[in-house]
Amino acid sequence: MKAAYYDRLGGARQVLTVGDLPTPTPGPGEVRVRIDWSGVNPSDVKSRLGARSPVMPFPRIIPHSDGAGVIDAVGDGVPANRLGERVWTWNAAWGRAHGTACESVCLPSAQAVHLPDAVSSEAGACLGIPALTALHAVLMDGGVAGKTVLVAGAAGAVGHYAVQMASQLGAARVIGSVSTPEKAAIARAAGADDVIFYRDESLVDRARELTGGRGVDRVIEVDMAANGAHNVELLAPNGECVAYGSSGAIQAPFFPLIAKNLQLKFFIVYHLTAGDRQRATATLQRMLERNTLAHPIAARFALDDIAEAHERVERGQAIGNVVVTPRSTLIAG
Repeated sequence: MKAAYYDRLGGARQVLTVGDLPTPTPGPGEVRVRIDWSGVNPSDVKSRLGARSPVMPFPRIIPHSDGAGVIDAVGDGVPANRLGERVWTWNAAWGRAHGTACESVCLPSAQAVHLPDAVSSEAGACLGIPALTALHAVLMDGGVAGKTVLVAGAAGAVGHYAVQMASQLGAARVIGSVSTPEKAAIARAAGADDVIFYRDESLVDRARELTGGRGVDRVIEVDMAANGAHNVELLAPNGECVAYGSSGAIQAPFFPLIAKNLQLKFFIVYHLTAGDRQRATATLQRMLERNTLAHPIAARFALDDIAEAHERVERGQAIGNVVVTPRSTLIAG
């Protein structure tokens, strides 16, 4: 099968190789997915660069945890009626050497989730990390019904989903922080009631203005190092900051936090508990079945151009998700 892989850490063009590898065979409890589209996430870039660990966890790695395609083989213990099923994947490359940047991947049956007919395979390749991260940030600890929610980076891959999901799951008001008018339009179309241009105006002052001085009930945060201090100021008493990312280390100002009874919460989507993942996945599936989510695709690449796809994500300039396909017919179409 055709696959992209690397056997050392480094720059995309220096280490990523596209070549032929043996087609895998599913083991007991596994399915094999014929990949149509593979999603490129910042975590894939960080792993390849060695930002997470300076040591290769496996001698050779096929990257990417997210993907979508069709089950074309099943292992012992998996019902034969899964053959031919359209699916999306999660955690394909987390703690594993074989992700979705290839023609075929084998993984536990539970990690291949039914993809409704109304949802494209390109969109399916954006669900495992961006959509589930956003949904858990919205659902955790009682959800956002009746609350005012500020979504940082509201036009980003996770933020765009979080705006949609918070709006659809009962938030009283959704505010998005953005950097440009183009991104503001995207956030508003997703369901943001208001936007804050964080480069041009005070995030804290504008949030207070929009909430009549009260502050927001929940912040969904993409970069705790950059925004943590602002969040302490703009949160209402008993508010919460849910952080899924940070560009560096953080320091927590204890007395301002305790004076307002604030809560700081952190999670990584790879390590969701079985219960949390089941809840998020079931909720996401209902949204997909109803076709109520938009799935912006910033760029599509052939697998041969995977280095360029990684560089697009690494630069942080893509508005939406970046996907690659091992199937030339999909690009041509």
